[in-house]
Amino acid sequence: MLLASMPFGGELTLRRYRFDNGLILLSLPDPSTPLISYHTWFRVGSRNEQPGKTGLAHLFEHLMFGQTANLPHGELDKRIESAGGETNAATWTDWTHYHTELPKEGLALMVEIESERMQNLVLRAKQVSSEKEVVQNERRFRVDDDVEGAVSEKLYALAFKRHPYHHPTIGWMKDIEGFTPEDCRGFYRAYYAPNNATVVAAGNFDERRLLALVQAHYGSIAAAYVPPPPSVVEPRQDRERVRVMRASTPTEKLAIGYRAPSFGDPDYAALSLLNELLFVGRGSRVFQRLVRKEQLAAELHAGIAPFIDPGLYDIWIGLRPGKKVRSALRVLDEELERACERRVPASDLERVKNRAELGFLMSLETVGGKAEQLGFYETVVGDAAQLFVRLAQFRAVTADDVQRAARRVFDRSQRTRIEVLPDAKSGGKATRRSRALAARESSPLSLLTHAPSAPPFGAFAPSSLRARWRP
Repeated sequence: MLLASMPFGGELTLRRYRFDNGLILLSLPDPSTPLISYHTWFRVGSRNEQPGKTGLAHLFEHLMFGQTANLPHGELDKRIESAGGETNAATWTDWTHYHTELPKEGLALMVEIESERMQNLVLRAKQVSSEKEVVQNERRFRVDDDVEGAVSEKLYALAFKRHPYHHPTIGWMKDIEGFTPEDCRGFYRAYYAPNNATVVAAGNFDERRLLALVQAHYGSIAAAYVPPPPSVVEPRQDRERVRVMRASTPTEKLAIGYRAPSFGDPDYAALSLLNELLFVGRGSRVFQRLVRKEQLAAELHAGIAPFIDPGLYDIWIGLRPGKKVRSALRVLDEELERACERRVPASDLERVKNRAELGFLMSLETVGGKAEQLGFYETVVGDAAQLFVRLAQFRAVTADDVQRAARRVFDRSQRTRIEVLPDAKSGGKATRRSRALAARESSPLSLLTHAPSAPPFGAFAPSSLRARWRP
């Protein structure tokens, strides 16, 4: 059933369909490209997990590339690669996302494969044990042996006491070790159902053929009972939470998380522009102070979590050798107070608006970018058309909006802070990996713009997603 259609720019038209079993299809034919981008978004992430079973959503990201009733192990990747395509996936707090780009001749293949693994995934002890081992190694690499990954995990665990954003998407190691085939089959039945999924097709295809293929391959898959998402409201903090963490690092580091609104909140657009002003690029205020002028930091990035529920505005500062966390915190607080006390000059606001809009347009240059943006908005906001509503919101932001948003968020009583100090037991000696990082940080112009431990998101929607890790 056609639910809605809307112009997408130029001669393109986006159409939204719902099938009898609840499956949503977003169709964006584009004859100007030889490719098709085919995405499947499931409305399940780490926030849907229960205590003791954290990491199941992420484990499924791996399991879904394995054996099905009609595809031997490895056959899925083999078929897509033989057709000239590439495929990957990502998991985060609110969703799991599978995406494939391939030549236009591969449409029928993609519909067949995605419908097959939605209903016929093999989840026996052998398959589950193999992928558990892969995920355990991924956790060791991304968290246990990575300072920033470990700190980010601790930051969210300290900031959230009740909401499931408390636990990491990759899961706690003990939980990963304890997963059983029964756990996986139950999760699969509950969440990998057509009424919990959105399929997005963008590129060179005939829409009538697409609809017929989707009906033929997905139509017989029964809808399932999908557990309602958690309705937990995180209590307001009464004071700042601070922890000191020792790590095998040659320099001190600082991680900060302010309570921040959800992606769908009206203030999200103003906060994103404020983040551009403060942290994004070499001309940003905090970069100019911390990196260029006072030469305290070598590594700096910040962003607002694009979550369904309120998350964090998190800030990461890696200091230069010999510099102290307290000095960096003083400068940071001065710049955040300035944002709260003074309106943004019109020229600065116009500059960050232009840069944000450029980033938005660039994210739509490819069929993969279009499909990703549409799937993200449909899943997180509930309506893919909100993509262009958000663009209008950015254009309408005023200096008063930015100041109000800054005052709303930069409240120290709502702040969580982790100070990272060199490990005294090792005498400040670093691992080979952290020594390489220190070498990179020796230049005052070094700048990271996003955290490697989580998918980086732009002001409007995801700009790239964490790749499925393969050993």
